[in-house]
Amino acid sequence: MAKTGLLMMKVKCYAPSGTARALSVDVFLIGVPKAGTTWLSNVLDQHPGVVLSEPKEPNFVASHKGTFERDEGEPDWSKYGDFFSGDGLKMDASVHTFSCPIAPARIRSNFPDARFILCLREPVSRTVSHWNMVRSTGEDRGNDRNWDVFEEAWLDDSLRVDSLYGSSMVNWLSHFELDRFVIIDSSRMRSEPMAVVREVEGFLGVEEWDYDVNMDRHANPASSNRKATAVGTLVKFGFSLIPKFVKSPIVKSLQRRDWNIYRWPVLSAEQEYVPLGDQHYSACGKELCDEISLFGSLTGFDHSDWESQIRARFESSSERSE
Repeated sequence: MAKTGLLMMKVKCYAPSGTARALSVDVFLIGVPKAGTTWLSNVLDQHPGVVLSEPKEPNFVASHKGTFERDEGEPDWSKYGDFFSGDGLKMDASVHTFSCPIAPARIRSNFPDARFILCLREPVSRTVSHWNMVRSTGEDRGNDRNWDVFEEAWLDDSLRVDSLYGSSMVNWLSHFELDRFVIIDSSRMRSEPMAVVREVEGFLGVEEWDYDVNMDRHANPASSNRKATAVGTLVKFGFSLIPKFVKSPIVKSLQRRDWNIYRWPVLSAEQEYVPLGDQHYSACGKELCDEISLFGSLTGFDHSDWESQIRARFESSSERSE
């Protein structure tokens, strides 16, 4: 299918005074970690009318630069355009943006016409998946934390904040109208992937496209995360020194084939994966039920299945402990 005839929403705005160039960013694929954003971004990247940021998560706009890193300094907006190459709707897929308290105001100031794809997942399972991922890569230890015990990790705001959907949405709706958001339950990506993609296409105003929506190729499950070996760490460092214009085509080619060289045994090792259990619902279920109830009241999102599942699990756990 040719690129002609695409209906594309273009947002043109200028960076603050003193920056080097005008910016044009149209879409933010926000939140949350472990809620299907890797799959959705890779699928949408196949559309000739969509330009995905490189890397997928530049972590440029928000103060939340990942699970642990925080930086509230003003970005150098002149460098933002370096993450995008090509014509079409430019999409930043930095998932930690949703939980960042200053991101909505910052985006409103610089990209007032932006739209947002918000991917969410039942929050207890999301939190446990995120916890498993961080432990498997050793990122907690690398940031002077110890997340070996879930109940203790849950008390760390670095884990909690990405699951507080209602509190985060209050902040976003103080800067943008609700119609700027399309909200996707990540479970639909597996049960009806094409319906999800068509819904997003309609929201963005782009022509329908023929995608490869294979979930196994484009997903990033926590169980697949591995901790880098000494050799893997050395390889990652060496790869980081390669200029972007040389590295980018290589990365794109590997992504299209769903090849992750860092999963090779010589570069990484498997870590213990803890399956979702009643103890996790007992630790955070009640608080997260309150959060999704708030989110539902703000957005009209049907959270009934999530809430019934969470309440059943933490009430069952409470009964057994009595």
